[in-house]
Amino acid sequence: MGTGAVAVVAPDRAKQRRGGHLWKKALLHFSLCFVMGFFTGFAPSSSSSWKAATQHPPHRAGDHLAASRVAVDARVNLVPSPPDTAGEVGLGGAGGGATVDVGDDDEEAGLQRLLIVVTTTRSGAGERRRRRAELLRLAHTLRLVRPPVVWVVVEPVADAPATAEVLRGTGVMYRHIAFKPEENFTTAAAEAHAQRNAALAHVEKHRLAGVLHFADAAGVYDTGFFDQIRQIEAFGTWPVATMSAGEKKVVVEGPLCSASKVIGWFSRDFNDGTTRAATYNTETDLNPAGAAGTRLHTIDVSGFAFNSSILWDPERWGRPTSLPDTSQDSIKFVQEVVLEDRAKLKGIPSDCSQIMVWQYGAPSSQ
Repeated sequence: MGTGAVAVVAPDRAKQRRGGHLWKKALLHFSLCFVMGFFTGFAPSSSSSWKAATQHPPHRAGDHLAASRVAVDARVNLVPSPPDTAGEVGLGGAGGGATVDVGDDDEEAGLQRLLIVVTTTRSGAGERRRRRAELLRLAHTLRLVRPPVVWVVVEPVADAPATAEVLRGTGVMYRHIAFKPEENFTTAAAEAHAQRNAALAHVEKHRLAGVLHFADAAGVYDTGFFDQIRQIEAFGTWPVATMSAGEKKVVVEGPLCSASKVIGWFSRDFNDGTTRAATYNTETDLNPAGAAGTRLHTIDVSGFAFNSSILWDPERWGRPTSLPDTSQDSIKFVQEVVLEDRAKLKGIPSDCSQIMVWQYGAPSSQ
């Protein structure tokens, strides 16, 4: 009987010993895992992190954008300048931060030439009511243009605060010039002429080198137009369609071209179907700047662009250094140079057959 009792107890003790060993092994395994996990937490998660620590940080779109903005500002010198006696206020700025469209082909295309877009405004109660809408429409167009672009807006001092608020929200790099007239203007054309001269004086003073174009706030543009005029080396011109709401009239005026060479000028009225044209091989066109006051031998400011360096470096473009009244009437000087220097005048597009600029003439309200 005693032997039978021993046979029953021996297996229970063996099980207890085995259970104790399993518990110790589990505790040891848990401790090793805990220690390994603790120290692994201080180590990099993967081998790529070690490489990243010794290489440049990963590319981010924001970094590229910031770098591009710095590059544009450094090249164009768009740093705001303090106000001076000419009445320039709020010069240089980007409403809400300038938006720079950085494309994948920037490296192939290289640095783009600066576009200087000058817009004048008109005084009067009716003009003020339209100004905000017109400026916003033009701003939306300029936001689609590849940078660098600087928008120079000129207006009377009294209207500057309201317009400054509009410009700050456009997202376009701009310079706002509050114009202080020395005389009372009797016509809107005289006021616009004085404002353009103020803009050219600002461009010359700050040496804003690029292609300059006078863009009316009421104008409508094909966005490809700005890529075209960026290729201008000296002077460029193109057809412009003018639509008059009051007279219900559409007129197209511009250059006659052989490829990109300007050989004359034309004017076509689509209401009555009449067309006037004159080429440079006729006797009356030997002196285009002084030809009998016909529209064929004048050029509207919305129909040409030019290299702004001619304002401070005329010798580079074959012009005499002593130019009468250039500082007082720069816009008149530029218009004459564009018409006279045919060899440097380029038709846009290459055959001048496409209308890319439309001017809308709303009824005047004072």
